[in-house]
Amino acid sequence: MNAFSLARQHIDAAHSADPRITADGRPAELVYADRMEHWIELLTPNAPDLLRLAARCQHLQRWQVPRSSHPAGRSGYLAWRTSLYKIQAAHAARLMREAGIPEPDIEQATTWISKSGLKTNPGTQALEDAACLVFLENEIAEFARQHADYPREKFIHILQKSWKKMSAPAQQHAMQLPLPPAIATLVREALDGIN
Repeated sequence: MNAFSLARQHIDAAHSADPRITADGRPAELVYADRMEHWIELLTPNAPDLLRLAARCQHLQRWQVPRSSHPAGRSGYLAWRTSLYKIQAAHAARLMREAGIPEPDIEQATTWISKSGLKTNPGTQALEDAACLVFLENEIAEFARQHADYPREKFIHILQKSWKKMSAPAQQHAMQLPLPPAIATLVREALDGIN
């Protein structure tokens, strides 16, 4: 077995420890990793093994650091996310190192996973694009349900921020997603506010 296959096994074993189980009986984090890799493959034809591995680490054991571990509000949310990027990158580096991935590749992957160089580093941008598309395709309806108390303007602002983070090809894919009607209306309003 080559180092990339072994690293994937290590990463997926870590995902499999997620106690949250989806409707199809799989650990939620493993499902998320599959979705991330799927979008990387669509956005980056012939994606290198390293980029696919990094995509699988986007939420590596995120369940161990709940949002409630940081203060409420925007600054608490940003601090939580920043800490997650560092934790996930460090954990991914350990797993890749154990599998025998070369150090220069590990450094590159952790740059992407830690979200360094967004908009300037193609690997980082690819991971961000995939994450935004997973959110829009699979998570936005549940997010809206959980935050039904948010005013409409806040949802529109969140969508605008996500849109601005994406590359033009990712935005084109997003436009093709079959969204629930209420969400599609919010997306249209958000985009009207950008254009």
